[in-house]
Amino acid sequence: MSDKRKPVVILACQVMQSLIQPHLLDDGDTPTTYLDYGLHIRPEKMTPALQDQLDALPEPSLVLIGYGLCGNGLDGLKAGPHTLVIPRADDCITILLGSYQAYIEAFREEPGTYYLTKGWLESGSDPLKEYREYVDRYGTENADSLIDMMYGQYKRLCFVAHSQADLDEYRPQATEVAEFCAQRWRLTYEERIGSDGLIRRLLEAPQRPGDLGEELVVIPPGGTVKQKMFLRM
Repeated sequence: MSDKRKPVVILACQVMQSLIQPHLLDDGDTPTTYLDYGLHIRPEKMTPALQDQLDALPEPSLVLIGYGLCGNGLDGLKAGPHTLVIPRADDCITILLGSYQAYIEAFREEPGTYYLTKGWLESGSDPLKEYREYVDRYGTENADSLIDMMYGQYKRLCFVAHSQADLDEYRPQATEVAEFCAQRWRLTYEERIGSDGLIRRLLEAPQRPGDLGEELVVIPPGGTVKQKMFLRM
């Protein structure tokens, strides 16, 4: 990657804002846009939303994408005149935990883990909130069937925070969700502090163009994001 002279732009999910923003406190010159949480719920809308942002950039840029592949939500994204740098992650959990290795270790502990984050709690995207909405919309019987189909296969709920302060602040909301999940599906509850390691590597990419390693995917000008780029053998 040889784009040191291109202006740097950040496009990221709101879930990543609390990880990214502390690294930008001394850098007011990096244009940064955080897109709505809801794009994770409808991945088919993610590429068009990001494409609109890319197409609106006034000049060829080095664009740091604060998303994983996220349900193939990035598949088909066209770089156009820009260079894109994206974490090589299936979804945001790998990014929130800090590395692919950390994700694999957590997966081996319990494959059936549902991850809850500050971002999901703020956006109202969690099993308890969804169940209440289904009851209002479809009635209790249908809501029971829907919520069991969506979450009944999980064995553990893990709340991932990125500081002790966040853990303490959001614990009441997280434990309310955990109690609902425990009563309904006997999910166990755990907490862990994540890492900003992968986000830091993404943000440092402009200063390390020849040393990005395997944790980042680079899409050159004229390229297109493909699912196979994120696969690991």
